[in-house]
Amino acid sequence: MKQKTLALLLALALLLALPACGKQKAPEAVEEPEVTEPVQPEEPQEEEVPEEEAPAEEEDTSSEEDAGQQPENAGGQESTAQKPAETPASKPAQKPAEKPAQKPVETPVEKPAEKPAEQPAASVDLAAFYESLTANNANMPAMMQAEGETLDAFYTGLSTIKTNQCGVYMAMISAAVGEIALVEVENAADVQAVKDIFQARIDYQVGDDANPGGAWYPATIEGWKNNSRIVSNGNYVMLVALEGADDVVAAFNALFA
Repeated sequence: MKQKTLALLLALALLLALPACGKQKAPEAVEEPEVTEPVQPEEPQEEEVPEEEAPAEEEDTSSEEDAGQQPENAGGQESTAQKPAETPASKPAQKPAEKPAQKPVETPVEKPAEKPAEQPAASVDLAAFYESLTANNANMPAMMQAEGETLDAFYTGLSTIKTNQCGVYMAMISAAVGEIALVEVENAADVQAVKDIFQARIDYQVGDDANPGGAWYPATIEGWKNNSRIVSNGNYVMLVALEGADDVVAAFNALFA
């Protein structure tokens, strides 16, 4: 009996519960669209975040790359976007160092051989040369060496010139044509001065149409005019007034050959 009673009570409870369940299902069906409607508009929000922020970051990086600074985001933090490495093409090409212009090699120009100044090969003993003339010339008149006042009177200025050797020999008889002057100067510049003094001696002995010559006698004057010579070799100068003067000149030049 008890079991039957329990079964009946359960059956009644089920019957009562069925209408209650039917009433609750209606509002659940109405509320379902309210829950699903707000979910649909959220779909475009997921697309706005990456699409809008990407161009903003590209503009910031490009503008700040030109300024040479790292871009900063809105919160003040440094952006993690790295500045693209500069390519070798972006750097200005370095101009190679200019090599100093090399001077052209100067080839030495061969200068023409200078003509050597006329200098004696060796020292010549003028006194010995005079002695050789007197020994080999029998026609030479007797002579004496002029010194002091006599030298200054007939060869004015010769004593003022610096000489290494100086010998002036004059005929002891004024009517004879015979005179030899031999000089070696210290300085080559004085060679011409000695020649001028020797020429002045010849001019005095020969004279001119207005003044008679110092030789006085016509034959002596003629001998000085035709048989007087002046010759030089280096620093050596000779005057000769003597018959056969050309032979004496040849002997003098042979000393320096």
